[in-house]
Amino acid sequence: MTTSTPPGTARTLLTDPAQLIAALPYLLGFTPADSVVLLGHRPPGTRIGLILRADLPPRDLLAHQADALAPRFRVDDHTGVTMVIVGGRAGPDGDPPHLDFADEVERALGEYGLPLLHPLWTPEITAAAPWACYREPTCGGVLPDPRATVTAATTTNAGFVTFAHREDLLALLQPRSTSVLARRRVMLSRATAPAGSDADLRAAAADVRAAFVRHRRGDGPPTDDQAVRLAHALALPKIRDACLATATPSDSPVAMAAMSLWLELVRELPAPHRAHAAALAGYAALMRNEGALAGMALANALDAHPGHVLAQLLHTVWDLGSDPAKISGLASLPDAVDLGLSVPELAQDGVSPDGEGPV
Repeated sequence: MTTSTPPGTARTLLTDPAQLIAALPYLLGFTPADSVVLLGHRPPGTRIGLILRADLPPRDLLAHQADALAPRFRVDDHTGVTMVIVGGRAGPDGDPPHLDFADEVERALGEYGLPLLHPLWTPEITAAAPWACYREPTCGGVLPDPRATVTAATTTNAGFVTFAHREDLLALLQPRSTSVLARRRVMLSRATAPAGSDADLRAAAADVRAAFVRHRRGDGPPTDDQAVRLAHALALPKIRDACLATATPSDSPVAMAAMSLWLELVRELPAPHRAHAAALAGYAALMRNEGALAGMALANALDAHPGHVLAQLLHTVWDLGSDPAKISGLASLPDAVDLGLSVPELAQDGVSPDGEGPV
């Protein structure tokens, strides 16, 4: 799974191993356990680039896991990698565990000319947990409270939510009711999808705007009829591209409310229709540098509709760890303005100018 640095994260983070380890839950969106986390360095060296998390492999797959992770750092000018292994117990002499795996990761990165700059270990990411370096016996200490780090403050202020477990994050994409989805699947199979005329686009945009207002008011899940209309609306390319524009600026109240709406629709729409909402959620998460959630949402979209072109494109960007700014132009601002789905117009519908809530 990949992620990137949330906006506002201190660029000097990589210079303080204890702070870096304690910040991982806020960089990933959940607290890793029994994991290896690799953080790419970008110029000037203390800037975090691609972040990868994977489960710790069994002994017979150490080299295979390392060889799978290392090539991902070839892109976007990475100058080296920091590794944090989470899990296991120190030996009787205090040496950190999983040394063989750390050596395999260093070997695999070296094949691409990338140095392993800081190999670190901790048994768990909690306050006062021990941490150590693999190379220097005198390098180590205890972790600060993760909630008291600079990264915790900046990500919380930016509206990020950190979960205790990866499964809690994944639950954001799970169906609310399988019986409701089954009923809506039948309804969608019998309904006539809009052809995309100007009248269809206006009606679809109105449905999206109405859903946004309902969601901001906290009116609860859409009705069956509303869900069917929204599934048809998001299937129209012009509507989808206009909805992409709600993801920027990523720290705006509208952007956060829009992503929450897309996540709700992922839970409320059956396959293959939920793929449109999941792709929108994935794009919004990428724009907010929430890589873990982006990866999950895009995988959800492709599971619902393997041939979904937008989801395929976004998943490739996510998989390569490319800078999300490179795909900010996918959104169609002219369409968003024309259809009344631009950020300023949606703000008038349900978000006060200072972001404090509904107006």
